[in-house]
Amino acid sequence: MKKLIVRLSFSFFALGISNAVIGQVDKDVLNWYNGKSGMNTTKAYKALKKKTSTTVIVAIIDSGIDIEHADLKGKIWTNTKEIAGNGIDDDNNGYIDDIHGWNFLGSPDGKNQQYTRLEKARMYDKLKGKFENVDPQNVAAVDAKEYEIFKKVSEEIQTDKARYTQISARMEQLPMILQMVPGMVSKELGKTDYTQKDLEKWKPETEQLKQIRSMALAMASGELSEEVIKGQADQINAMLDYYLNTEYNDREFIGDNPDDFTDVRYGNNDVEGPDALHGTHVGGIVGSIRGNNLGGDGVADNVLLMSLRAVPDGDEADKDIALAIRYAVDNGAQVINMSFGKGYSPHQKEVFEALKYADSKGVLMVHAAGNSNMDTDVEPNYPTPMYSFQKEKLDLYLTIGASTRFPKQKLAAEFSNFGQTSVDVFAPGHDIYNAVPQSDYKKLNGTSMASPMVAGVAALLKSYFPAMTMNEIKDVMLKSAKSYKGVKQYKPGTEELVDFGTLSVTGAVIDVNAAVKMCLALEKSKK
Repeated sequence: MKKLIVRLSFSFFALGISNAVIGQVDKDVLNWYNGKSGMNTTKAYKALKKKTSTTVIVAIIDSGIDIEHADLKGKIWTNTKEIAGNGIDDDNNGYIDDIHGWNFLGSPDGKNQQYTRLEKARMYDKLKGKFENVDPQNVAAVDAKEYEIFKKVSEEIQTDKARYTQISARMEQLPMILQMVPGMVSKELGKTDYTQKDLEKWKPETEQLKQIRSMALAMASGELSEEVIKGQADQINAMLDYYLNTEYNDREFIGDNPDDFTDVRYGNNDVEGPDALHGTHVGGIVGSIRGNNLGGDGVADNVLLMSLRAVPDGDEADKDIALAIRYAVDNGAQVINMSFGKGYSPHQKEVFEALKYADSKGVLMVHAAGNSNMDTDVEPNYPTPMYSFQKEKLDLYLTIGASTRFPKQKLAAEFSNFGQTSVDVFAPGHDIYNAVPQSDYKKLNGTSMASPMVAGVAALLKSYFPAMTMNEIKDVMLKSAKSYKGVKQYKPGTEELVDFGTLSVTGAVIDVNAAVKMCLALEKSKK
């Protein structure tokens, strides 16, 4: 699931949902992830100026991409084996007119599924007929495990519904409170023309005034506005109307059987879909045109983006993800970005087989760690490189946490998941300004943004060092990442200071310049 809900940090509204959507950007934010405080991408290109590059295809499994975006011109993959618009599967790959990828969330007549249920709501719906009115003492031993799952998802859904109903009621108060804030601040500061610096200097003593100060600062920065409130209210309503609605038909426009992995003839070639904000931003991070003074620069300068729409507003279906991975591999992708995830996965073996297929073909998979500030060593975020039935991890799979531009104790983004064995490395995922539909730009937060940073780095390295295998490139990225082991940082979502080295396998943040230098040294040693 992709989350696009602003995190209101003040305690009065404490919504606790991560991934901010903010429209404004300043000079400190623009392209920071390419600079010294980010991944040193700009510096890396100086070291590569005497080398030529080859084109690398990166598959973006996401909500869709605005393929006509001004900053993605010339960056969209085209299936040259397919003749556009003739209604024929020219390349015999099972997908008719798949010119720029495929939409696994649509129907042949062009309809698109935008909203879906959370996986736990789908699981509850499947199991309720069997367990809804059953006395726990009468559950057969053979059904005990399944019954425990039913109880767990049932309790979670009830808790979530109550929580979001309460949040919805609070949201209705926000517009009125928003109008009151300037007057309250003016009264306390003794002036009506106060500035953001005035707000930063203000040290209110009561809890209520501290909340007012937080709101005023959020309003001044653009984090809180009527537009933002409306967007968040829409997401909360979607949570109640669709995500947690156990009876909602989330395959209405698709028409397939999501439990039958042999039923593959579905979808359409609309690779943008009804809401491509998330996927366009992710694709832009990988490959937006560099140096054109439009929005933020992409990480890789010679890539083609393959759009695979499989991530809805809600939880993605295992089947769609498995088929999208296989499509990417079969159509020449060398890197797959996966900025999505969920807490339940009923078809783990089928997804694993698709991941294993990509791994066997030398394709690097890069996955967002998730935005619930939880330890994924304890609570998995699916898909994962290590399922319970596996004997060893997949080789070509990386899980990415989100870092910020604030290395002093706040290097790990407060929303980012972490894990000393399950998260490989961190990359910039906070205050990321890049492309969104209609040739526009926004600043987003999330491990969804950190993952394409690493996918972009992998594509960049493969582009300039084509003789290197993806295994070698993966190892270089991890070994050259800037280590923060031993440095005390806030554990995401808490005020607890911990060793940054305990938050991932490497305890490090990706460094493109160091990776390029290592590749150059390896290339020289082989001559």
